[in-house]
Amino acid sequence: MIQQIYPQVQHSYQFELNKDMHIAAAHYIPHEDAGKCQKVHGHTYFVNITIAGDKLDESGFLVNFASLKKLIHNRFDHSLLNDHTDLFSEEDSNYFPTTEGVARAIYEVIQNELDTKANKPKCVQVFVRETPTSYVVFRPKRKEG
Repeated sequence: MIQQIYPQVQHSYQFELNKDMHIAAAHYIPHEDAGKCQKVHGHTYFVNITIAGDKLDESGFLVNFASLKKLIHNRFDHSLLNDHTDLFSEEDSNYFPTTEGVARAIYEVIQNELDTKANKPKCVQVFVRETPTSYVVFRPKRKEG
């Protein structure tokens, strides 16, 4: 059983769900500042996805936990993250598969799927732990207005 305390995201939604998963994946950072991380290496990433909303779907879920795992785990587990060229590009250094880039990419994949749901849940946080001592939290910018 995975048990961990996560940074909390403030929101005003009635429901919040969190889904934990592990993803075993390799990557490299194609930038001179990356040092030894320029070489292909792997991690067992620990991922927590936080989704919030006010309405449940017709089956009583905010989002089905299994669908979240399928969406992310099936796509990224046992892959070379750099091969996901729709999410990571050597032409744009902000889109390297760093831990920050992985968290942002997971958010984009999740939110794109959530946008198709009638109950319109929102991904409010993605937590990605790369090593026991290093993690990133990604939260989408709040819309002004």
